[in-house]
Amino acid sequence: MSDGVKPRRRYDSSRRQEQARENRRAILEAARRMFLRRGYAATTVSAIAGEAGVSVETVYKAFANKPGLVKAVVDVAIVGDDESVPMIERELVRRIEAETDPRRKLALYGEHLSESAPRRVPVELLVRAAAASDPGAAGVWDQLEAERLTGMGFFARHLHEGGHLRAGVSLEEAQDVLWTCNSAELYDLLVLRRGWSAERYGRWVADALSAALLP
Repeated sequence: MSDGVKPRRRYDSSRRQEQARENRRAILEAARRMFLRRGYAATTVSAIAGEAGVSVETVYKAFANKPGLVKAVVDVAIVGDDESVPMIERELVRRIEAETDPRRKLALYGEHLSESAPRRVPVELLVRAAAASDPGAAGVWDQLEAERLTGMGFFARHLHEGGHLRAGVSLEEAQDVLWTCNSAELYDLLVLRRGWSAERYGRWVADALSAALLP
């Protein structure tokens, strides 16, 4: 005989997790729009929450604070999505590593820059400008620069270990050249100020890297 007590439902967290992902995407999209429209200093977490249709607490829970949020906006702009897959494990890196022709490796990288720079550079320049007066933004800018240098160190080491670098080009020099050529400043000069297309910029970077690094 039944005792009249209903069995406890098994808690299904899948819907809650999907809602959290949807909220995160909405927050990131709203933050990008508002940062670029209003600037870093004038954009508040409260305004971003209102734009995204979530509570302020939801924003803080997902990103901790405004510097954490703008860092996430840049990270998404670099890779093109909010998936938790490190850049070094992305398909682009696998393609570059699998390519045997060093000039083709750099051409693939130039194509990636022409596709990703229009997304990432405007936000990076915003962070750089804010860093002059905002300690939180300064910390994000320093972190972005350090991560970019580390990434270019991996790329330089890959070229070095493959025997692709020209005689006399050290691993450190290769890292510095790669780091310079993928900087927001270079895209700003050539595309935003001089009116180059993103595609022309990407091809030029690939050619400049080949001339500077390869035999």
